[in-house]
Amino acid sequence: MTNMPFYQQVIIIAICGIITMITRFLPFFIFRGKKEIPQFVRYLGKALPSSIFAMLVIYCLRNVNIISGNHGIPEAIGIVSTALFYFLSKKNMLISIAGGTLTYMICQNCLFSVQ
Repeated sequence: MTNMPFYQQVIIIAICGIITMITRFLPFFIFRGKKEIPQFVRYLGKALPSSIFAMLVIYCLRNVNIISGNHGIPEAIGIVSTALFYFLSKKNMLISIAGGTLTYMICQNCLFSVQ
């Protein structure tokens, strides 16, 4: 991998930041005022967060081998703790993901680390 000059790194980060901000602010410009939000957009707003969360779980569990190693125990503890954080934090997705990730990392690095 070649080293990229600093100015190119700054340009790439700025472009990514601008594109991210455009995607965040665009819906507010499109649906501002008294325009009615389409039913399909409302449906996507309700369906996408849980479907993205489900895809994240599947992605994280794709390489778990229950036959060898630590048998997926840290992953199972992480999933259960994420669910507990979700219900204990009154369905706050950010707290549940952060708490579950922290629990998983503690289990993986401290409790079930392979020496």
